[in-house]
Amino acid sequence: MAISMKLKIFLDENNVAYQVAAHSEAYTAQEIAAALHVPGKELAKVVMVKAGERFVMTVLPASRKLDMAKLKEVMGKKDIRLATEDEFKKLFPDCAPGAMPPFGNLYGIDVYEDKSLAEDEEIFFQAGNHIESVKMKHKDFEKLVKPKVADFGIHFH
Repeated sequence: MAISMKLKIFLDENNVAYQVAAHSEAYTAQEIAAALHVPGKELAKVVMVKAGERFVMTVLPASRKLDMAKLKEVMGKKDIRLATEDEFKKLFPDCAPGAMPPFGNLYGIDVYEDKSLAEDEEIFFQAGNHIESVKMKHKDFEKLVKPKVADFGIHFH
């Protein structure tokens, strides 16, 4: 399975510079960061949550985890929980389960980005499979996705 066609077409149509990097098969964000030889804070990972009846994509650095209390405050909702892979995999038919890129806008899903991701000029993320990642300028990512940027990540202890 190659880079998500939906993602590739979107990036190409928007004339955004990006690079696809092949790496050894990796499933966790920290494994992917190690395979790419990039700091965990530059690799964006997707954590899907269910807010009431709708799905929301949160995007945060591999080096951080989702603080549910902060996210509930940011979204102004109490009914938020982690979504299961079985619940959300059908939303991303062109992606391997758990390897969707942080472009919820391509799938009609709201995107919340942890503000710490904006601290770096570049962003790396999974390309829809477990063997390729995409590298692009962070400002281009924000311009294309228009995520709601907020503080909802915390460092692993």
